[in-house]
Amino acid sequence: MLPEFESYLKKNADFPEEVIKAMYDLAIVKTLKRNESLLQAGDVCRYKVFIAKGLLRCYVTGGNGNEHILQFCPENSWTLDVESYDNQIPATTNIAAIEPSVVLLWTKSDFEKLRIDFPILKQFSEILISRSIYQNRHRVATTLSATPEEKYEDFVTRYPNLLSRLPLHMIAAYMGISLKTLTRIRHSQLNR
Repeated sequence: MLPEFESYLKKNADFPEEVIKAMYDLAIVKTLKRNESLLQAGDVCRYKVFIAKGLLRCYVTGGNGNEHILQFCPENSWTLDVESYDNQIPATTNIAAIEPSVVLLWTKSDFEKLRIDFPILKQFSEILISRSIYQNRHRVATTLSATPEEKYEDFVTRYPNLLSRLPLHMIAAYMGISLKTLTRIRHSQLNR
């Protein structure tokens, strides 16, 4: 069993050993290399993903070929293309490793069985969904109404541990600004 996964579950919901073991027994452990894809747009998202080690990104590619990052997924977080997973339709997003990563994967049928068998997991899943909705609403509001400087300040405040792990072009792609603008903002803050 991965100690990171066990520690995460015990810390966040005080999961009993039997639930942790059942979850781990049904999980597929996958190691990803840097830049390796876990999901490509057009494929069906078949797995709920827990990041035990490393860092992933969820992104779409615009018509002009530019990458628009929707989410960074560091260790101890979950990800998937929700619509593709729920409806078993082609994904609109890509998921790839930014750095070498270890993930746990559950098929939809296996995860649903776990949710039925263990009400604590069902309750925990609902809490995670609520948090995700809150975070996404905040992100949309910030993206639509904040200045580039405010977007950067929000990113630094929310994700201080990711700054040193991410290339600037990915931070810019997440914030929806150009690399040139991000560089200018960072230089002006350093000169204060």
